[in-house]
Amino acid sequence: MEFFRNPNVNWLGWKWYFLAFSMIFSVAGIVKMSWNYSHIGSPVPLGVDFQGGTQVDVQFANPPDIDAIRHAIEAAGVKDATITTFGPAADHRVLISLPVESNEAALDTGRQEIESALQNHYNNYFNPNTGVKVDVVGPTVGHQLEKQATLATLYSMLGMLIYLWFRFQLIYGVAAVVACFHDTLITVGAFALTGREISLTVIAAILTLVGYSMNDTIVVFDRIRENLRISRREGLTDLVNRSINQTLSRTVLTSGLTFLTVLALFIFGGPVLNDFSFALVVGILIGTYSSIAVAAPMLVAWQERRAGKGKAASLPAARKSKS
Repeated sequence: MEFFRNPNVNWLGWKWYFLAFSMIFSVAGIVKMSWNYSHIGSPVPLGVDFQGGTQVDVQFANPPDIDAIRHAIEAAGVKDATITTFGPAADHRVLISLPVESNEAALDTGRQEIESALQNHYNNYFNPNTGVKVDVVGPTVGHQLEKQATLATLYSMLGMLIYLWFRFQLIYGVAAVVACFHDTLITVGAFALTGREISLTVIAAILTLVGYSMNDTIVVFDRIRENLRISRREGLTDLVNRSINQTLSRTVLTSGLTFLTVLALFIFGGPVLNDFSFALVVGILIGTYSSIAVAAPMLVAWQERRAGKGKAASLPAARKSKS
């Protein structure tokens, strides 16, 4: 199926506009992350999975009275709790968060005190077995998860760099990994700019996007390599533009359908999946963009740099298939 018949867009003619777009959003994210680090000690707000602490998600039978809940919890001796409504108003949900404790036992004690306070002083809520969701993560475990999530992202990019190095050539791998890093930076920057928390589910979304972006980039690279075999005398800029245009219908079809799916998840998926789907929405848009606007121009810039030094072409063509 083709959305476009013989498109002839000069994508590389827009490379400086693409660069400006990427720089604006990357720098904005970096500035916001730097501001966050100086104020909250972390580039982005971290969920309970990473920073540790206690979160109790309570679903009430009727619209909750926040002041009454706060009074009940303070009467039970729980101080410095953050109490906010959560999710659609019709769900009558409240999120009660306690600050990070250095003592692991104190976290579980805080959970018990919250449940006890609600049972004794504010009985208009469901049974704890069905109406309360509790997340308790110690600070030690939280730091370990944060380190492992960072390493998982870096290792995935390193593995893809090695794969593309062997399948194509090192410059292809470098260009693809730079594009993936660009996607990750802008996606995490979007979380910093919007004040959203990074959780384990968000890390899962980011790792998914790394693979998705890499797959889209490989499709473009493979067409470039094939065209290098067929049209050896064609200028590289024209060849790359033609390769992108030839894969444009495929890109719009796959990325467009995936985007519509995650957009529906973002709009209708509810608060539990909101941050996860937000990462996918931003990541798919940026990942599709970077395959055209970041990875491909890097190949051309690298080749032009080599040509300016009088070196031979470094981009290998695909091998001719045996008939």
